[in-house]
Amino acid sequence: MSEPGLPISTIATPLRNRYDRMEWAGAFGDLGTLIPFVAAYIGVLKMDPFGVLFAFGVCMLVCGLYYKTPFPVQPMKAIGAVAALQAVQTAVVTPAAVYSAALVTGAVWLLLGLTGLVSRVARLVPPTVVIGIVFGLGFGFMLQGVTMMQSDWLIALIGGSATLLLMGNKKFPAMFVLLAFGITVGIVQNPALLTALKQSGAAFHTPTFALTDISWSQFFVGAVLLALPQIPLTLGNAVIAIKEENNRLFPHRPVTEGGVSISTGIMNLFSASVCGVPMCHGAGGMAGHIAFGARTGGAVVILGCLLLVLAFFFSDSVEVLFQLFPTAVLGVILFLTGAQLALGSSAFPAERSGRVVVLLTAAFCMWNVGVGFVVGIALHHLQQRGRMQM
Repeated sequence: MSEPGLPISTIATPLRNRYDRMEWAGAFGDLGTLIPFVAAYIGVLKMDPFGVLFAFGVCMLVCGLYYKTPFPVQPMKAIGAVAALQAVQTAVVTPAAVYSAALVTGAVWLLLGLTGLVSRVARLVPPTVVIGIVFGLGFGFMLQGVTMMQSDWLIALIGGSATLLLMGNKKFPAMFVLLAFGITVGIVQNPALLTALKQSGAAFHTPTFALTDISWSQFFVGAVLLALPQIPLTLGNAVIAIKEENNRLFPHRPVTEGGVSISTGIMNLFSASVCGVPMCHGAGGMAGHIAFGARTGGAVVILGCLLLVLAFFFSDSVEVLFQLFPTAVLGVILFLTGAQLALGSSAFPAERSGRVVVLLTAAFCMWNVGVGFVVGIALHHLQQRGRMQM
């Protein structure tokens, strides 16, 4: 079995999920994307913390038990970014619009998966574009990680150095050390957070049904402003790229585009009904779990269970709890996740024009995966017609 570290080619996964120290450490490998988006949904859009955490927890638990690999569940990034930005600037986007976006997204991907259309579309995407998407995502995560680390370079340097030294250490998993360091720094920098956390206490919460709160105007906002722009990004990152990444790392546990599409559809229909947010299976999430030690679906089950505990008993405290993690520490996690994704991806094609397609696709994907996907397809066709002489 491959040891935790960078890069990894193929992993021999046990027949059953594990729940050892490395799976626990790997469970937190996706916090660099999970916490900022969940915090934005709760803090900016004022969404129900219970619904958001409950939806993620249930979906992670089911995916970990079903796939038995570190198959991730992540917030859809384009929807999350647009929703938070529009909520601040125009107040057009409300929680009901987010539920609508999840509902529309779920219906689209379930339909594409059940009809087999998503597999037909995926077959039209050449390997050079897929490699470019994965590279672009990896380097995009690294760049975003560096941006986040700039908030406190000293903390990032200490945390990053310790993490790199401990990568692959099973006795002292790197993620545990990094999380302990981050929480300690958070408490030292802002002791009031610990006081606020103690005062909030525990309180039991139960699910509520969200779809009765949706008006036609909010449904339109969710469908047109949030859901539709996300579709090409999801196809590239959360259907094609995750399928390629999973099947490369776990060839004995293969998945199909249709299966991933159906899973994405079911997740979002469920999330929409319980006040959750749009979710997907982003390739970066798998890279994050694996980078910090996960080798089975046990890591995803662990994270899902922890989120369910937070949802049921500590929903009122989650916003304060997330503030304990310094941005610089989350940046370290995101940077190493990107490195795992980029360095572990497939090799460059042999021909020069193919490498150009990969690099240009990656460059656009660092900005926007949907745009990079479209540009990559166009460049591939130019290459096939002999119009890219480089």
